[in-house]
Amino acid sequence: MKLLSYSTTDGPSFGLLDAAGTGVINLARRIDGVDTLDDLIVSGRLGEAAAFADASADTALADISYERLLHWPSKIFCIGVNYGGRSAEYEDKADASYPSVFVRFPDSFTGHERSLVRPPESPQLDYEGEIVVVIGKEGRRIPVANARDHIAGLSLGNEGTIRDWVRHAKFNVTQGKNWESTGAIGPHLVTIDEIGDFGDLHLTTTVNGELRQDDHPRTMKYSIEYQIHYLSTFTTLRPGDIIFTGTPTGAGARFDPPIWLEPGDVIEVNVPELGTLRNTVVDEP
Repeated sequence: MKLLSYSTTDGPSFGLLDAAGTGVINLARRIDGVDTLDDLIVSGRLGEAAAFADASADTALADISYERLLHWPSKIFCIGVNYGGRSAEYEDKADASYPSVFVRFPDSFTGHERSLVRPPESPQLDYEGEIVVVIGKEGRRIPVANARDHIAGLSLGNEGTIRDWVRHAKFNVTQGKNWESTGAIGPHLVTIDEIGDFGDLHLTTTVNGELRQDDHPRTMKYSIEYQIHYLSTFTTLRPGDIIFTGTPTGAGARFDPPIWLEPGDVIEVNVPELGTLRNTVVDEP
């Protein structure tokens, strides 16, 4: 199943992509007591959506606006410097024994086909294409072998960053990672039953059609399953929590000179099984 959050002239809703991939089946009308995709996942009722997979679409995709996939997840974790070659992009070449982890706030992300917002305080808006995990089952100290059992599904993310603000202080990236609407998540939540071996997923990021990032999770130092194990060691992972699993080499900051995003740019993050997350860039009014 491919689930999404969206709005129309009638207001916000959530639904299921129809079999043809051209319309949305409104689940808010069909599943009692659930108003958002967040509610569906947090309440453990994701499986109920399958009963409507063959229904006729209520709205054409052309008539919706995508919203942020999950409106207010309680926890958003991000894994840094994880794909093959990423450590070489940093002056400190030390090979950490544990994953690099930081957190983001929900409103630092927007949805598919919406604009990333470059703030007036800095021109250094950068992109980071990522595979995103949405937790579907609560767990603490989850064994690596059982990690997939705790995943509701996967999505795509652009973990957009204001680069100079991640360097305002030592051991601290929070400021540069949490400007409003500098990142994106979507377009869909693809349920875990539709996903094969994570290592076979092919992640690419293009800017204005130019390939910038190109890799597979098999090159990760810390696999998606291990990330779930590690994070759940110090905190309980709960339905609706999100993990941005790392970005490949090729972000704009790593060019010489750096190539920052500018208004009008188009960024596309793609994994064939997950679709394409597309965003443009605007300056903050």
